[in-house]
Amino acid sequence: MARINDSYLKLKAGYLFPEIGRRVTEFTSANPQAKVIRLGIGDVTKPLVPAVIKAFHEAVDDMAKSESFHGYGPEQGYGWLIDTIIEKAYKPLGVTLKSNEMFISDGSKCDCANILDIFAISNVVALGDPVYPVYNDTNVMVGRTGEADKNGYYENIVYMPYTADNNFAPGFPSQKVDLIYLCSPNNPTGTVATREQLQGWVDYAIKNEAIILFDAAYEAFITEDDVPHSIYEIEGAKQCAIEFRSFSKTAGFTGVRCGLVVVPEALTGTTANGEKQNLNRLWNRRQSTKFNGVSYPVQKAAAAVYSDEGWQQVQEVIDYYMENARLIREGLTAAGIDCYGGVNAPYIWLKTPEGMTSWDFFDKLLTECHVVGTPGSGFGPSGEGYFRLSAFGERSNVAAAVERIRAKWGK
Repeated sequence: MARINDSYLKLKAGYLFPEIGRRVTEFTSANPQAKVIRLGIGDVTKPLVPAVIKAFHEAVDDMAKSESFHGYGPEQGYGWLIDTIIEKAYKPLGVTLKSNEMFISDGSKCDCANILDIFAISNVVALGDPVYPVYNDTNVMVGRTGEADKNGYYENIVYMPYTADNNFAPGFPSQKVDLIYLCSPNNPTGTVATREQLQGWVDYAIKNEAIILFDAAYEAFITEDDVPHSIYEIEGAKQCAIEFRSFSKTAGFTGVRCGLVVVPEALTGTTANGEKQNLNRLWNRRQSTKFNGVSYPVQKAAAAVYSDEGWQQVQEVIDYYMENARLIREGLTAAGIDCYGGVNAPYIWLKTPEGMTSWDFFDKLLTECHVVGTPGSGFGPSGEGYFRLSAFGERSNVAAAVERIRAKWGK
């Protein structure tokens, strides 16, 4: 008899975004005349920029000719893309990387989950609360946790509250942990970690022989000069941190799929016998076995993002979304709603008005304003009483959504 992985049965309810989709579908089916504005799931709305499309088309044409056809590529990614990213994205930050330290992937969501393959189940994990659900749920799936308590906290995971009370800067865990998930700019709160705060985490990780799993998927949205874009801008980070990046939000690749992982050569873990092992080598082994690489056309399109023309076009789209974020943040703040984020990230994290729960506010916002957002409690217990709005929308829709909310709750 085939046994299932019982750990999947520990997961609470459904994944957050399908549940949102279910409720929206139910409402729109019953109210087909309603003009619903979706500012919930963090999917982009602008098309791929012309430079990327041009490179994509040319690469597809290459696939139609024997002399330029590409079959299996390197599991680690094509060297020309890796070198381009190192030169264009990391070198300007003062970060030096070797080509073999970067791995091209099909997206950071997958990477944040797949990285667990190279770490033992016995590791103690610390993660934010609220948090991108993938960090929490994949650790449950692999069998690292016990059951969830009545608040939704799982045994064997250390939760670090990110709330307004601590300025979204949690303190270090009081117990020994081995893996630490950090996300800056943060999803869902839209807040960022300062250079000083990240230095503290790096120092903590080195002292405690822990590994930081640093999600920088939204780094391209940073507008303030003093906010780090990469963990490797911090002294000592190559000794303790793995970094994830994504083309999804930066360049609109949500439907194209491309990301990257950086695993420095200096990074090591410990065997059951106490021997040091190189994590770069282990990740390379994992990818070579379980992954066939990102397609040639997608990698060509990704490289075009960093061309002079491509980056200018991509930056224009990012600026468009960040102007949306400003309109949401300032519009709702003027209405008397407490808002956070939206300065260095495309997300606005707001305090639900009138003391409503996150899901009650979701339902009220949907049924009375015809606006969709994301309940904060879906990101973790400390997200209760908060709500996330996304700036990934058309300007007219964003403006209309703000006006609808202000009309309902404005002071």
